[in-house]
Amino acid sequence: MTLDQLGAGQAAVVKKLHGKGAIRRRLMDMGVLNGVSIVMVKSAPLGDPIQYKLLGYDLALRKSEARLVEIEL
Repeated sequence: MTLDQLGAGQAAVVKKLHGKGAIRRRLMDMGVLNGVSIVMVKSAPLGDPIQYKLLGYDLALRKSEARLVEIEL
């Protein structure tokens, strides 16, 4: 399952990051790392971007970025 498939209020744990180069580094710099707990807060009216809460802060990701994060409920 990937991060973009979470529903509002659902929590998950990051299992693996896909992607390469700058986007992978950017996600890691923002704290999206293996073992981190992440909660989907809400999405924009048209579904993109999506707001997540992790490590005590809110993070907005595009669906294309969220698809690169493999999670486990």
